[in-house]
Amino acid sequence: MRTGSEGPRLLLVGGGGGLAGRAITSELAHDHWIRSLHRHPSPTERERGVEWIPGDIAGEVAWTKHLSGVGAVVNVAWNRHGAEATFRGLHDGLLRLLDACDREGVQRFVQISVPPSTPHLETTLPYLVWKRRFDKALERSGISYAILRPSALFGRGDVLLGVMLRLIRRYRVFPMFGDGRFHLSPLSATDLARAVRRALLSEERSTIDLGGPDRFCYRELTDLMFAVLGRRPHYVPLSPTGSLRLARWFERLGSPLLYEYEVEWLLSDRLGLTAYEGLERPLERVEPYLREVALHPRRSAAG
Repeated sequence: MRTGSEGPRLLLVGGGGGLAGRAITSELAHDHWIRSLHRHPSPTERERGVEWIPGDIAGEVAWTKHLSGVGAVVNVAWNRHGAEATFRGLHDGLLRLLDACDREGVQRFVQISVPPSTPHLETTLPYLVWKRRFDKALERSGISYAILRPSALFGRGDVLLGVMLRLIRRYRVFPMFGDGRFHLSPLSATDLARAVRRALLSEERSTIDLGGPDRFCYRELTDLMFAVLGRRPHYVPLSPTGSLRLARWFERLGSPLLYEYEVEWLLSDRLGLTAYEGLERPLERVEPYLREVALHPRRSAAG
């Protein structure tokens, strides 16, 4: 960990206590001086000597003050679910940040985004509509940028693979969406953080899709989850329509377990991204992580 004013100054925006934010600070805190702006303090950031700045990106933020001496910005701020006004507010707040970066001479902006989805979701889902608008604004700006679009992330406290495995452990049965032949290329949050480091060192203006080392059929991945638990696969088959209906039911109950758009995205077979290349070490495979969750479910659920 750097002390004093040594090391490059970086502003991490949003999600410092989340899966991607924790991985990024773990990767960069030893040789960067990091300010992290989000609403709630994070114990992991405090342990790493990260300067927490309380703030809401959608509100009034003294960007000029917080960008003083900062050479690069990494943005992970976005919500998984919410009303259109929520995403519009995030978009507008990020535009104000982008304007401030231009005024203050910030040299590099790394945006954590998401891979392409269906035309229906891209044009109707506020989560995607407003995210794409900011991505395009960044592309049009004069700032050197990298837009990183990872597949589903895994790591301690993730909201997909770890949750799926713990549900299989608890209920011994799992819903199978459609024929299960659509694909997923899970990427570790640690590898995303390593890609962020690489993007910070580059001057190239780029948009990059990042997949993990293994491209699974969804059914292969869930079979693997049963296997690491020492159980035979046992599924409740659902048609694509029934799969969406189940997700909609969870959503109406207010559960964050599953959202309808996430199921539609999975079924579209657009998340089996090509493995990201260019890192100095091989990408982390998902099976060791699943075995850790199987052995230590409570510890792995913690952020």
